[in-house]
Amino acid sequence: MRALDILKTGRWTAYIAAAGLALHAPAAYADTVVVTAGHMVDTLNGTVTDNPVVTVTDGRIVSVSSGTAPETGPETGDDVRRVDLPGMTIMPGLIDMHVHLTGLAEIGGYRTFQYTDAFWTVAGVANARATVEAGFTTVRNLGSSDYADVALKQGIERGLVPGPRIVPATYAIGVTGGHCDNNFLPPSYDAKSEALAEGKAALRARVREHRKYGAEVIKICATGGVFSKGTTVGEQQMTVDEIRDVVEIAHILGMKVAAHAHGNDGIKAAIRGGVDTIEHASYLDDEAIRMAKEAGVAFSMDIYNTEYTLAEGEKNGVLEESLAKERQVGGIQRESFRKAVKAGANVVFGSDAAIFPHGLNARQLPVMVRFGMTPVQALQAATSEAARALGRENDVGAIAVGRYGDIIAVQGNPTQDVSIMTNVRFVMKGGEVVKNAR
Repeated sequence: MRALDILKTGRWTAYIAAAGLALHAPAAYADTVVVTAGHMVDTLNGTVTDNPVVTVTDGRIVSVSSGTAPETGPETGDDVRRVDLPGMTIMPGLIDMHVHLTGLAEIGGYRTFQYTDAFWTVAGVANARATVEAGFTTVRNLGSSDYADVALKQGIERGLVPGPRIVPATYAIGVTGGHCDNNFLPPSYDAKSEALAEGKAALRARVREHRKYGAEVIKICATGGVFSKGTTVGEQQMTVDEIRDVVEIAHILGMKVAAHAHGNDGIKAAIRGGVDTIEHASYLDDEAIRMAKEAGVAFSMDIYNTEYTLAEGEKNGVLEESLAKERQVGGIQRESFRKAVKAGANVVFGSDAAIFPHGLNARQLPVMVRFGMTPVQALQAATSEAARALGRENDVGAIAVGRYGDIIAVQGNPTQDVSIMTNVRFVMKGGEVVKNAR
């Protein structure tokens, strides 16, 4: 029967199910790898363990111990692989809560119009590889055109290209003329974002449509932004009711909501509307921090990229309007970060990679320490705390039984000097070695 006939007769589900039985038949034997190292950072309690032994079977961690790997037993058969990292420190793969894999920092402003739509998916393939090789084995992709982040996720999971685990948002949802709209062209072009939505019915339908086509998280633009033409960074652009409409449907569908929000009014509206994370959070007053703590909302604050934007932005084509906004907001955001950390707010790692080149994500970790975190807090922000904010704490964020075998290694002790995280030497994702540059 032809595929079109199957669709017309409603038998597609049965065909998918039958194919699934064949594609997911049990393996003849389990794939097991044993990893040993000099030290291990336990991101759940912030301690360092010596001589760890980690066993990963079929992509998941089945045991974590210390001492010497056994010479005999089920972990030592002919089919068991060994990865020995003497003297090195292992820790779970890092998590970046805010990336744009299909963007390039090197091509900004109107220069983006020189490239065909499909170019950005191709760029995403290279960016995904750079990201995972930098030690980031899980990312939340907060905005992508043409469902390209879903395509990347599918290609990575299929084994066609290397890359991190992707939690895709597809298109960011915004309002007409707002940060997530296309404001670069004159009225005659009638250019607009594919995900504009205003009013209860439209907003709810947009969330459902995103989920239909592969979104696993929803992003909204609650305020203006730095890189959008014609918006003021701090201005509120969505009402509490509009935000609540998005959140209600997203939560029903099992998805969290991230809100791009720089200004206090937009931040507070997003918290009142029930979002799960606030992105950027540049202008934070004490009330906004208190509200976030009470509501269990995490801040994802991209405090590294200011230097790159101001140093390289003009050369890359970034509009002077955006450079002026970055000069205005960069220092304020960092002081807000310091204030949030001091107040005990939940601050997770989110870099906004694509504003700077992909693969440099870990450069934010020492900046987080410079503005108030301890090295351990910064590492936890990019592992266990990020996993919790992502809703994936059973899968990622720690070297612990049941979680994916996502393991990275560095030379030295990152709980004392977090800057060594910018030189990850070894990366394993789901028990498979992605990078080995020891």
